[in-house]
Amino acid sequence: MAKKLPHPSLDIVDSHGTELAGKNIVLCVAGSVAAYKSIELARLLMRHGANVKCVMSNASTKLIKPDYMKWATGNNVITKLTGDMEHIELADYKRSDLLIVYPSTANTLGKLATGIDDTPISTVLTVAFGSKIPIIMGLAMHRSMYENAAVKKNMNFLRRKIDFVSPQMIEGKAKAPEPEDVLSFVLKKFGGSKKLRGKKILMTAGPTVEKIDSVRVITNQSSGKTGTLLASELISAGAKVTLVYGPGTSEPPKGAKIIRVNSVDEMNKAVKEALKKKFDIAIMAAAASDYVVKNATSSKIKSDKKEINVKLVKAPKIIDIIKNKQKEIFLVGFKAETDISKNELVSRAKKKLKDSKADMVVANDIGRNYNKDPNYNEIIIVDSKSTTKIPRTKKERLSKIICKNIEKRI
Repeated sequence: MAKKLPHPSLDIVDSHGTELAGKNIVLCVAGSVAAYKSIELARLLMRHGANVKCVMSNASTKLIKPDYMKWATGNNVITKLTGDMEHIELADYKRSDLLIVYPSTANTLGKLATGIDDTPISTVLTVAFGSKIPIIMGLAMHRSMYENAAVKKNMNFLRRKIDFVSPQMIEGKAKAPEPEDVLSFVLKKFGGSKKLRGKKILMTAGPTVEKIDSVRVITNQSSGKTGTLLASELISAGAKVTLVYGPGTSEPPKGAKIIRVNSVDEMNKAVKEALKKKFDIAIMAAAASDYVVKNATSSKIKSDKKEINVKLVKAPKIIDIIKNKQKEIFLVGFKAETDISKNELVSRAKKKLKDSKADMVVANDIGRNYNKDPNYNEIIIVDSKSTTKIPRTKKERLSKIICKNIEKRI
């Protein structure tokens, strides 16, 4: 029997960040006209790594079809409770990490506050409330309902036990918060880092391209993947990232300020310009060219020549200017070598640490083993006091490890 393939909608998981990776989130969709926004919220949560399962009320199924939510999440949608005991499966002790009611009506709010469980959503909520699974509600109703004394009483009773994402007061209505606002609330509560939150980080990533003539260039095979994944992790941790990005094939993360460059000279100038503002951390992860073409020409070299001589000259090391511009900045360098021993790699990483006045260097060997599958790598993290060897693993996991090591050292 052929192995069942993952649902196609799951291809977006981790595309914007991984701070919710491994989190199981139950999304309860109540019968508000804002129910259509739950599709977008589910996708946003998944893009940040979450596995999302949906429970729909009978009223909400009249507004959006359950198949829409199955498409959005890649999981079967619960519209009724059966002998499979879905409410226990989803919301009993430690079965899920978070339950979101979005949109939440006054009816759903009241049932949770008074212990009524006569629908799939209210029963799942009752179990989650008892098993102390975190609950978030995004309320949506007319303003007069929101101001109703009974609704206020229910909110006040629940406020110390669950979280509310404030509605938007527009056109006389307490409209459901935007999906992005709910996501931001979730990330602040369940993702992020106290040490990295709010830190201003300047990063470089990707390759650079050095022109030989108007059509020919010298470059390298860097995809920029490690740098963009690390940038995504830092954004997920709450940092404010400025990414100076060469022409890599990996998509830079949303949430970063992206400065596009091509050559090492452009990257150097962009970094100098950025450093006119204060940063807390600088991470030089780009595979910037070590050499540039001295005799580059603006026109195409004719192809009838038997040989051409291309003279390369040493390019300035961008990392070397960082501490000269901002002495207090926490500086992270990257060191790539090919087919050398681990002891030699450590030795060269320590030399880079000293020469650039860096606080931490991430070293890796991009030789034969790396080229077998560039989605995997092994690294060595070096600082003035320690050397940490990380065995071969996926770049997604490596980016998390690098992020945690930066967090430990700042």
